[in-house]
Amino acid sequence: MNFVFAFLILTAFAVTAFRQLTWVATSAEAIAPMQALTTGLIESAASAVTLVLGLIGVMSFFLGLMKIVERGGLLVILAKLIRPLMVRLFPEVPPDHPAMGAMIMNFSANALGLGNAATPFGIRAMQALDRLNPVKGVASNSMALFLAINTSGLSVLPTGVVALRAAMGSVDPAAIMPTTLFATLCSTTVAVIAARFYQRFSPVIPLGEAVRPRPEAEVAADPEEQPAETGSYPFWASLLFLGAILALIPFTILYGRQMSPWIVPLLTALFLGFGLARRVPVYEAFIEGGKEGFQLAVRIIPYLVAILTAVGMFRASGALDYLISLIGPFTSHIGLPAEALPMALLRPLSGSGAYGIMAGIMETPGLGPDSYVGWLVSTMQGSTETTFYVLAVYFGAVQVKRARHAVAAALTADLAGIAAAVFICSWLYPT
Repeated sequence: MNFVFAFLILTAFAVTAFRQLTWVATSAEAIAPMQALTTGLIESAASAVTLVLGLIGVMSFFLGLMKIVERGGLLVILAKLIRPLMVRLFPEVPPDHPAMGAMIMNFSANALGLGNAATPFGIRAMQALDRLNPVKGVASNSMALFLAINTSGLSVLPTGVVALRAAMGSVDPAAIMPTTLFATLCSTTVAVIAARFYQRFSPVIPLGEAVRPRPEAEVAADPEEQPAETGSYPFWASLLFLGAILALIPFTILYGRQMSPWIVPLLTALFLGFGLARRVPVYEAFIEGGKEGFQLAVRIIPYLVAILTAVGMFRASGALDYLISLIGPFTSHIGLPAEALPMALLRPLSGSGAYGIMAGIMETPGLGPDSYVGWLVSTMQGSTETTFYVLAVYFGAVQVKRARHAVAAALTADLAGIAAAVFICSWLYPT
């Protein structure tokens, strides 16, 4: 992250300095390049705080729900159901540790296209993983893998993209769901492989003195570390559960548009009903989780200000435009036209910027949501994630300063997702 942060800002300054020295005002209203960079810097820093303020309510709400189901034992139940897979993916995490349940909820929310709901679950998972981390401030292998899977854009139901396509007048808004499923499957698979591969070349180097694992007696005294139960369900139950998840894929393809308005209210009712059935004091539990959400939102402000300001400067400097003009002629020959290239480059850096590009393409005469470019950018939006935003938020929540191989694995997954989106859209798009 140190390199990425410095690269974005120094590149933005160098490009702007060159433009400023060669700039000639064409009118009295013309804005000098250095002034535009200053404006972009200030606006990006302000928007980072505004973004966090908007997240406070969402994070408080979903962490409140999370606390209800956690007290009711749902996370332990889910962890047991997919224990065979999770144990193989995360061998460093005990099967019934709270981190398992939180990661499952995060993956589930991402799969349903609930980005805002997934964030509180992901932060809770990162906190639980940090309690298992013997070297504080340095990402563990489990943290890096969890981040890589998160940034791979694991999505079964891209509700936001489908809704935008419908609003833009698409004949078939949910048509991008098969392409999104293919691309996200490829990017997630590559994320797991890349994280496993890169960790071999990324040793754990403590920031200062290594923090040794806590003694077993100390861990036993920490109620947050204790699983509610041990063991697992029969193997056939895990297979049945995984089969049900896979069966959702064709169901969402057929009924994704009709399902999307139901998801958040239905999850809220189910979580609350589960808590009541398990005799959890739902109001007190919700308030407790909501307080944690508020504190977490405030804690991540500096991290978001840093990364969003760097990205804003990179865009305002014109460096992104130069990069597009340089490689656009080459990518157009492999199915990635110049119109879609800004989306591919900006998606890992800025979610709002990528969303704006997608919306702009859908509004452009001659393109629109049902053109090849419209299909392609919709698939990219639904099957990739804002990598540096996720890294800043999740690692910022637990003060991880050394990300190790997490950035490399996440960017590799992003590249795989974009390549898969280009391949599947080129193959399926009707000519």
